Amino acid sequence: MKSARNSVPQDIYVGFVRSLFNDPGILLIGGLCQGLIALLVYRTTESLVYAGLAVALFLSAFYRYWTIRRVQRSNAIIDVPSARRAERSYIVGGAIQGACAGAFCFTSIVLIPDAFGELAAVAVIMGGSVTIVGRNYGSKRMVAVLAVTGVLPIALGLILKGDLNYFVLGLYIIPFMFIIAKMAENVRTMLFAAISEERNSKYLAQRFDRALNTMPHGLVMLSPEGKAVAANSQAASALGFEDASQLQNRTLKALLLRVAAGGLLSTSDANFADVELMKAIREGRDRKLLLKLTDGRYLEFAARSGRDELGVITFEEVTQRVESEDKIRYMARYDGLTGLPNREYFNELVADAVVVGDRRRTIGLVVFDLDDFKTVNDTLGHPVGDGLIYAVAEKLRQFESDDIFVSRFGGDEFALYFDDIHDHHAFAARMNGIFAALKGDVDVAGHALLIQASAGAVLSSVHGADVDGMVVKADLALYKAKELGKASWHLFEDEMDQAFRRKQLLKADLRSAIAAKGLRVVYQPIVAMDTMQISTCEALCRWDHPELGPISPAVFIPLAEEMGIVSDISHFVLEAATLQCARWPEHIGVSVNLSAKDFRSADIIDHVRRALDQSGLCPRRLEIEVTETALLDDKAMTRRYIEEMKKIGVRIALDDFGTGYSSLSYLHTLPLDKIKIDRSFLIDVTQNERALELLRGIVNMSRPLGLTVTIEGVETFEQLKTLAEHIKPDLLQGFLFGAALTASGIETMAHTTWPFAKELKAVRRS
Repeated sequence: MKSARNSVPQDIYVGFVRSLFNDPGILLIGGLCQGLIALLVYRTTESLVYAGLAVALFLSAFYRYWTIRRVQRSNAIIDVPSARRAERSYIVGGAIQGACAGAFCFTSIVLIPDAFGELAAVAVIMGGSVTIVGRNYGSKRMVAVLAVTGVLPIALGLILKGDLNYFVLGLYIIPFMFIIAKMAENVRTMLFAAISEERNSKYLAQRFDRALNTMPHGLVMLSPEGKAVAANSQAASALGFEDASQLQNRTLKALLLRVAAGGLLSTSDANFADVELMKAIREGRDRKLLLKLTDGRYLEFAARSGRDELGVITFEEVTQRVESEDKIRYMARYDGLTGLPNREYFNELVADAVVVGDRRRTIGLVVFDLDDFKTVNDTLGHPVGDGLIYAVAEKLRQFESDDIFVSRFGGDEFALYFDDIHDHHAFAARMNGIFAALKGDVDVAGHALLIQASAGAVLSSVHGADVDGMVVKADLALYKAKELGKASWHLFEDEMDQAFRRKQLLKADLRSAIAAKGLRVVYQPIVAMDTMQISTCEALCRWDHPELGPISPAVFIPLAEEMGIVSDISHFVLEAATLQCARWPEHIGVSVNLSAKDFRSADIIDHVRRALDQSGLCPRRLEIEVTETALLDDKAMTRRYIEEMKKIGVRIALDDFGTGYSSLSYLHTLPLDKIKIDRSFLIDVTQNERALELLRGIVNMSRPLGLTVTIEGVETFEQLKTLAEHIKPDLLQGFLFGAALTASGIETMAHTTWPFAKELKAVRRS
């Protein structure tokens, strides 16, 4: 904020006024000198006027001195109002003293002329003029008053002399008043600028100091000679100094060695850091360096070159960041549940191990998989499943060593790498030992769980070994171990690789065949027991490979399930079967199998509805066969989809009844129309009374529930006769009635009665 009177900031105006009151003794001496000069003129002229003027000069000098000292003693100049009062007092004293000096000069030139007096007057005024600017620049009014009272009288006196020369001289002196005022103003302006610059410098210095000492990093600025010229408090604290000033004129090496002397850093690390950071500064490039202190903290140093060849060293504690990075790195490399290396890190470890050591050694890789682990998750829950995985990991961890790595690949899969295998027999003995250690029960949340695993192993010369390829081969050996009955391990053989390649080619061909609609549908008759005529038929998919010939459904259906395209086959069969059935006599229906995958999406309802709309088939002639596998996946969802199909009018049959452990519960919980009893119940029904009673019990239990009963797998007339005499099912299906037929074959056989119908009537009558 500026003072309107002075057009300068108020604090500077106050300072200017204070400057007026400095060294009042000089003013007293000047006033006494002026009085003495007046006495000399009195001595020359013997005029009492000069004696009076001498006394006036003495008194004005003493008065001015007294008023200044009074203000000095009171220390009253503290703000703008007090400064204005003090300035007025100063101006009064100055005006009196100036008026006395002016009167002396005017008297000497005009009133009582005297040659010596004129000379003395000029001396007094010129001497006083010097002090006007030098002492009174702080008060613009004081300068004006002194110029008028001191300089103007002598100019007027010379003009009034009447002589032309004096007149010109008087006129010449008048501008001198304005020069004095201008000079005082210039001095005031220069001082104001200097004070402002000093203030700005101090302000910038304060801001720099505040910024320097409030920044979170330590900072040291180095001169071209490599010595510290500036530092902040954070740097002092981190390096073990009490104050930042103690870092001045020390080299970076000396500072780092101070840290080493405090036991927080080794001398070698200190020397290394000094060399690297100073090298970066000299070369004009940025450099970061991470140092670990002995107390566990981490400091990150950064070197940067600055202006005027100044170097800047910053450093900060990054312990939390390093720990977070270590944690992220650990999470990226290790399994969260078991703490074992994950698959990616395991591959890195193996790849690193393969390239070192004896290039003639044999290495091995084993992939473990827990048998029936899904059952544990489904029946006991995932937390128990996780507990089982952890227990297995702890058992496998016992075999870790410098040349054996253990990893959790994911899910229920583990992997072991053997870096040096002496021979196949030693490897087999070691694998048998691992399996022996895995055997037994473990307690997981109160559940006694039996650990049972299968494994596939592969051995390879380290020369040219490919980790990914070894994993693939170990997986193939694992599949073979599971095919052979699980709970064992199997070593990879070249035939497995060939079989795998054939399987992959077959998958590609199957995908192409489905896309090109290269599959076909045949129909196996389902015969009514009472008429021995076709009542319905089961639609079955067939694939004739262009090179390999017919491929069994037992081969390509599992492949399609593995590939996730089995629903494409279901949709193809559904559309083809409904179109064909619409052309057959109305008393014949068709049955279509849907996979468990089909019942995982509500789209299956739309597919059934679309197939019926496109074919025009009456919904009652379409039967959907549901396997127990589909029911196990999601019973509630499957039931909802079955109920939707029932609303359409489609009939529902439970296929392969009796093969699942919970099939009986479905008979009263699901809206079924039919059950198809699995062929396994007919194996010795003609010879085993217990088998016959079991089959009879299933049929007798189903009829009161309103279910139609079909018995599958009828292959001999003896079986048929036994069924006709003791069981009396509704429908029969099996090779006794012939192999699966084409659509035209079913149409041809639509009204045909099988030849052993008469014999069955005789059996019934007997």
